[in-house]
Parts: sequence; structure tokens; C-alpha cells
Amino acid sequence: MKKTIEHYLKLEYPISVRPLIDDEGSGWVAEFNDLDGCIGTGATAEEAIKDALEAKEALIEALFSDNEEVPEPYSSYSGKFPLRMPKSIHRWVDISAKKEGVSANHYINYILSMVKGKNTL
Repeated sequence: MKKTIEHYLKLEYPISVRPLIDDEGSGWVAEFNDLDGCIGTGATAEEAIKDALEAKEALIEALFSDNEEVPEPYSSYSGKFPLRMPKSIHRWVDISAKKEGVSANHYINYILSMVKGKNTL
């Protein structure tokens, strides 16, 4: 089932707010870390948050209308998923993990981290 734009607009993306001091003075920056480049600025923290919320809505609407993937907040991922694999791969993982002195779960995470390091998603 395809998710609607309303689904994405209702998601709660974590936001970070910090003071900004530069050559032109000071202010505030609010940023959605799960939405690359989605920030807001303002003279106060409240203004920066309001600006960031407007930027978030505009970004989601643009991505959705262009049929591009709208990232979900990382908080919506549990970090767990069932994994089925061929018996031969299961054996290889088990033997390799034992050689390294780690659990199969730890070894699979290690392999995935190595692949992720070579590819940016």
C-alpha cells in the first residue's frame, strides 16, 4: 500500500536546535537530522523551529510530488528484522563468527557495516 503525503507530514522527525554565531551576528539554527539539508534559522530558537517546520513541509511535498523517496525518521526503525538465508550461508556465518569469537548477529552487523562503508545510501 502506497503511503500518502499526509502520512509523511504527520511523522515526527527529531529536530535539533543550536545557537549560531557567525560574522554577521548571532541567531539560531534548527535542523532535521533525518532530512538532509532541512534546516531553519531565526533570531530566536522559536523562529528557527518555525522556519525548519516550513522547510520540512516544503521538502516532503517536493519529494512526494517528484515521486522521490521521502526518508522516514530513524526512530521508526527498531533495529530488528527477521532474516532468512540459505543453509550454506548460515553455516558460513556461524563458522566465521566462531573463528572471530563473536556472535553470528555481531558478525552479520560487521559485514553489513563493511558494505555500508563502501556504499553511501
